[in-house]
Amino acid sequence: MRHATLYDTHIHLSDPHYADDMEYVLEYMRRTGTAACCVSTNLDDSAATLRLAGDVVLPFVGIHPQFAGEDVEGIRLMAESHKISGIGEIGLDPTYGTDGQVAAFEAQLEIAEEMGLPVSVHSRKSLDAVLDTLTSYQCTASLHWFEGSKRRLRRAGDMGLYVSYGPLAAYAADKRRLASLTRPDRILVETDGPVPFSGCFGHTPAHPAFLPSVVFALAGALGRTYDSMLEALLTNTQAYLGLDDKPV
Repeated sequence: MRHATLYDTHIHLSDPHYADDMEYVLEYMRRTGTAACCVSTNLDDSAATLRLAGDVVLPFVGIHPQFAGEDVEGIRLMAESHKISGIGEIGLDPTYGTDGQVAAFEAQLEIAEEMGLPVSVHSRKSLDAVLDTLTSYQCTASLHWFEGSKRRLRRAGDMGLYVSYGPLAAYAADKRRLASLTRPDRILVETDGPVPFSGCFGHTPAHPAFLPSVVFALAGALGRTYDSMLEALLTNTQAYLGLDDKPV
């Protein structure tokens, strides 16, 4: 992978939304020094993510709680037979029922722990349960699209977890407030594309080009310059991914 100055730590580039424009998305990323953690939702999606892996795409394979009935051993086989960057999107979410979710989440955390891989965690309506589960595993985790309270944010910080903020931070004051209370060495940014965002984004599906707006919003929330925020995010993301500041 080439050197990057900004990372989208959670985006679904394998989603069909991007298929017709993938050439342009990748070219944008190469020209702007952007790299992306392409997360997956199930076995087929994970296979599609592996096909996209390359100089600016870091593949994460995993089974989302919506697809908790799928065989986690398929994820293990992919992780063992391909060069992957992480496990995700995994977690808990009662929106989709609860059958098999805990078992799938724990099994994938075990894979990440055994292989020394970071995880991207889904915790909608389940943050306390997710935090409780993570205490039993030694793996680097990012709480994707953090929506917790100040108390939960403190707990996440005490656990050394990374917390990811997305395009909502550009127009939602409560997100910027949470960001201002987050451990500076544990903040990451993401787009969660192709989820659409309103406000200044006009209900447009998210694209890596949204990231500079997120960085600008976080810089304001933390009282930093854009450049210093960008540098801090680079350091944080490289630590999360287990990278250094050299091309690999």
